[in-house]
Amino acid sequence: VQLVESGGGSAQSGGSLGLSCIASGSTYRNYCMGWFRQAPGKEREAVATISIGGGTSYADSVKGRFTISRDNAKNSLNLQMNSLKPEETAMYYCAARYGSCSGAWQQSEFRTWGQGTQVTVSS
Repeated sequence: VQLVESGGGSAQSGGSLGLSCIASGSTYRNYCMGWFRQAPGKEREAVATISIGGGTSYADSVKGRFTISRDNAKNSLNLQMNSLKPEETAMYYCAARYGSCSGAWQQSEFRTWGQGTQVTVSS
């Protein structure tokens, strides 16, 4: 599978942005999918994952504000981000892991990555 992100851009603190990721290939439905982010000078961190069956996991810092979703018919993955904070300025990446999401929270668990899309939140 290959991944291409879109969306992102700039928002004010407290604002909203949506990210999308389109996957190529006919086996998308067999992949655990995730969104990660990497701020300058920091390590890449998981934001949210969604399983083959639609089960979701979120980083504590985004719970209640971000929503991850997938549409297997469209090979798409989305991340709706609300109440954004300046410290969430980062490059956001879509990632794929074949099979279960069980235990998949580290970037090393995901084999396929998109090119990233920039999110900038101003105060």
